[in-house]
Amino acid sequence: MNEMFRVRAVAARLAGFLPNQQHVNGRERLRAAFGALLGILATALVGNFFGNGDAVLPWIIAPMGASAVLLFAVPASPLAQPWAMLGGNLLAALIGVTCARGFPNSMMAAAVAVSAAIGLMFVLRCIHPPAGAVALTAVVGGPAIERLGYGFVFYPVLVNSLCLLLLAVLYNRATGREYPQRKAVIAAAAPGTLPATPAGLADEDLDAVLDEYNQVLDISREDLRDLFLRAEVHAYRRRFGTVRCAEVMTRGVVAVEYGTLLEEAWVLMRRHRIKALPVVDRAQRVVGILTLADFMRRADLDGYRGFDAQLRRFIRRSGRTHGDRAEVVGQIMSTPAQTAEETTPVVTLIALLGGAGHSHIPVVDEDGRLSGIITPRDLIAELYQGRLAAPG
Repeated sequence: MNEMFRVRAVAARLAGFLPNQQHVNGRERLRAAFGALLGILATALVGNFFGNGDAVLPWIIAPMGASAVLLFAVPASPLAQPWAMLGGNLLAALIGVTCARGFPNSMMAAAVAVSAAIGLMFVLRCIHPPAGAVALTAVVGGPAIERLGYGFVFYPVLVNSLCLLLLAVLYNRATGREYPQRKAVIAAAAPGTLPATPAGLADEDLDAVLDEYNQVLDISREDLRDLFLRAEVHAYRRRFGTVRCAEVMTRGVVAVEYGTLLEEAWVLMRRHRIKALPVVDRAQRVVGILTLADFMRRADLDGYRGFDAQLRRFIRRSGRTHGDRAEVVGQIMSTPAQTAEETTPVVTLIALLGGAGHSHIPVVDEDGRLSGIITPRDLIAELYQGRLAAPG
């Protein structure tokens, strides 16, 4: 029995060395492999042209194979971006040639070249793993590379790198991959389903965690944030399931019409202790929404001194028939109002109530008439009662 437990313990430890499962389908794998085929072939042909068919000079250097893996298989990686690839390779080539000429011992030259290349790539923010092999090639590449001297930086390194990079840009874009990745691009999802930030996280929070982690990650901050967002959407869907707005909304909504006096609207908000009033027409269709923010914005309530008096002057009726002064709800309401239907899944409102600046969403029936309203408090109440808890 003890022997069996020991075997299982050893098996469990060995299992920890197995690679993680790749969430990549066959089509993506084929796309990456075929892109590398095109990239390396084109780079070799161009390199052979620049080398004038010289059998001694390398028409393509081995590190380009490693670069191809990054550019075509993981184009979203910060290590595969144009500056990382081009800057890293050229910097490493320059350092490699310098070390090859400056150190009589090739072993020491190779070690210093790779070490210095890594250090400077950190400084210049162009870390590209294959560049380490470029620096090594400059030292131990043989007589042909040695004869090239600093010409090695231009050919084959620069020529190979530019050709492979150009092919990567064209191929990735043609096959639906964002490359090069823009710094602040977040992958698009279904409209209205992504919160502005995952779980209230700000970019500064992610930066702080990355600083604490203190290791190079093969993923950009933007992609990391995007993964958080998408994971949060899946969590919302799991927790909210098929719950519709009609099951969560508050009924018996207090609403006003376009021509309701501001003073009356303010009294209603104070009496019912609410922060928003849907504005409806005579058919009870929503035409706008009046919030505390609308009052404060139009009354210029940006300070604490004289706040109450200034508000009273703003909402008090002037008694004039015509004038520039706002008198009724329709003059200061926010329009158009963001609404939802009774059958709308609650999960689609998370982004609106979370980061899109909406605190109240009127709900309309199949005829477009106001039937309820949803606030963050409604969602919290449902979650607290366990009605929207994850199954199982």
